[in-house]
Amino acid sequence: MLTTPLCVMAFGPSKAIGVLLPLLCAGDALSLFHYWRKWRVENLWYLLPGMVIGVALGSQLFNRFSARELNLIVGIMAVAFVIYQLIKEWLFRNSTTFTPNHKSGLLCGLATGITSTFAHGAGPVVNAYLIPQKLSKEVYTGTCALVFTWVNWIKMPFFINSGLITQQTLGYSLAYLGLIPVGVWVGVWLNRRIPERVFVKLVYLLTFLTGIQLIFEFG
Repeated sequence: MLTTPLCVMAFGPSKAIGVLLPLLCAGDALSLFHYWRKWRVENLWYLLPGMVIGVALGSQLFNRFSARELNLIVGIMAVAFVIYQLIKEWLFRNSTTFTPNHKSGLLCGLATGITSTFAHGAGPVVNAYLIPQKLSKEVYTGTCALVFTWVNWIKMPFFINSGLITQQTLGYSLAYLGLIPVGVWVGVWLNRRIPERVFVKLVYLLTFLTGIQLIFEFG
């Protein structure tokens, strides 16, 4: 979630969303390779119809907002993401095991498609659908990788058609593509040297501060 608000500050909202999508697809490929078949595929089938509708709807709405309004949306989603991450264990502490179905999947998929289109920020929505299922850590991560791969590739033709992905944004994406495996290596290196709780809190803090900056646009 930190990537999107930082990119928005660097490129502006419309360009940032287009620059990021090919990079996210590249990152998804690495995740899928690592977690191949370690997913609960029925979750994808439940979410997929709503995701397609949500992406189509979000793509139509995106260009109706000004740059300031888009900054505000991304900033609010970033702050909301941090708040959700901090309270999600409390929210689900007494929940019973949830069995997914087509009805709940349609609604969650719709929200996933819309939030992913506006800020590549569908993480909290997907988390809210998967966490109550009490999946193992590996299956949970693999299912997330599968869902995000699909929603990002679904967005691709819509982004191209609406002008969010252009030759210019593709040029930026290609320029930064080589940093994806570097980022993976740095992540592994940091993971071995910094306690996970410290690293996660640092990411949350930076995401929160970036979101606040986008909302209020301080000097």
